[in-house]
Amino acid sequence: MATLDTSAPATRRSLSLGMSPIVVISAAFLVFMVFVAIFAEWLAPIHYTTQNLAARLRPPLTGQGDFTYYLGTDQLGRDILSRLIYAIRTSILIAVLGTLLGAVVGTLLGFVAARLRGLPDQAIMMLVDTQAAIPALLLALTMLAFFGNNVVLFIILVSLDGWEKYTRLARGLVVSEQTSDYINAVEALGARSGRVIFKHLLPNIVAALVVQATLNFPGTILLETSLSFLGLGVQPPGTSLGLMLGEGRRYLLNAWWIAVFPGCAIFLTTLAMSLFGDWLRDRLDPTVDRG
Repeated sequence: MATLDTSAPATRRSLSLGMSPIVVISAAFLVFMVFVAIFAEWLAPIHYTTQNLAARLRPPLTGQGDFTYYLGTDQLGRDILSRLIYAIRTSILIAVLGTLLGAVVGTLLGFVAARLRGLPDQAIMMLVDTQAAIPALLLALTMLAFFGNNVVLFIILVSLDGWEKYTRLARGLVVSEQTSDYINAVEALGARSGRVIFKHLLPNIVAALVVQATLNFPGTILLETSLSFLGLGVQPPGTSLGLMLGEGRRYLLNAWWIAVFPGCAIFLTTLAMSLFGDWLRDRLDPTVDRG
């Protein structure tokens, strides 16, 4: 009598979810980055603002380094590892808040456009088309030039990258869903608009919105790092990946580690999120044949 084999390896179980090894590695890396961001105070060996001019431009552990500074020091003798840990926290926090703000505002406008139609719909879609025609970096630079720089404004500017995508997506999905028989039945029974939106429409489109957020996150973190790289984002004594990259570009020839380590963190984070977002889109897209 045949018996059921219950000893399937973990790899087979992961593949049953459609996760290739590279997606598993990407997801694990993202979890690691979130862990670093949350526990930065406990992981950083030295406070990121502590200066030691006697140890300035010390290389990492490549044969010439000091075991006190695993990733070397910068031009002011600050520990690169500690600054990198706090920079990861700052950049991820700003990118996450910017992504969430853009998603909420964009989705809200999409619902308004789909439910009201007519003039409000035309006005919102005109605003969407205008935003899509203006590069987010150029708009952010203009706003910072006029209003100066502060954390709240910076997060708002970062959220401008991609909110129109959520508006278009939410509007299209809501227009399609609200013509369905179950929505017509719920409205015929006297359900209020708020109940229709939050109990029926939103749960049916939230998966698509989550996928859009994962696909939009790499662009958001790149916008944050670009502005900080140009000196218009996070300001000293604070730190971020873009700020560290900008400070290190002047020392590439004799102190490459100042810019290379934050640059690698930016590259790996955006790559991992892009790969994970592609996998999530394939899993949640009902038109994809998964065999």
